Amino acid sequence: MSTSAKMLWMRARQHWDHLAVYVPLLLMGLLALATYWLVRHTPVVTDVELEAAPQHLPDYFMRDFSVKVFDAQGQLKNEMSGLQGRHYPDTDTLEIDQPRIRAIARDGQITIARAERAVINADGSEVQLFVKAVLIREAVPPGTDPGQKRSELRGEFFHLFANAEKIKTHLPVELLRGTGDRLVADRMDFDNLARVMQLSGRVHVTLAPRSAKP
Repeated sequence: MSTSAKMLWMRARQHWDHLAVYVPLLLMGLLALATYWLVRHTPVVTDVELEAAPQHLPDYFMRDFSVKVFDAQGQLKNEMSGLQGRHYPDTDTLEIDQPRIRAIARDGQITIARAERAVINADGSEVQLFVKAVLIREAVPPGTDPGQKRSELRGEFFHLFANAEKIKTHLPVELLRGTGDRLVADRMDFDNLARVMQLSGRVHVTLAPRSAKP
């Protein structure tokens, strides 16, 4: 491997290491919101409902809703909004149109997720984002690590596993970082616990030139 190829590979590895910084934050935010939401809003199931034949029909709706979660000091931790939410008792899942999710870390780091549709399971351990899905980790606030630039993950489908800290997609994915770094691949399997990102199919990496230090 030539020197230039080695340098390119090292920069790519550093690029993907930054992705691992914000993935757990997003997963924990989704888990907290989904669990809180389902527990507070799922209606009590009566004996008559239990005896009825299961059908894939929603038992309640929410429109133009917003759910916020605060910490013990009253600081906003997570916020989720949507155009409409539907709960399906047969699968015990929550389906959301145009979900917008915002998670705020203690240091002020902001992570955002949005899509045309989301499906969340009963305990919030799995979240599926469909159509124009975007996961964004904003740049860190002034005074903190200057190396954490804005990162954006785009795709038509993402399957997030909160407990396992994984993100999977079988569809093309695009990762943007800063103002010039870009990665595209046909499929992605990201394991945050193992700090491993597996990319398959056609993979292309573009890294913006770094300015020399004075």
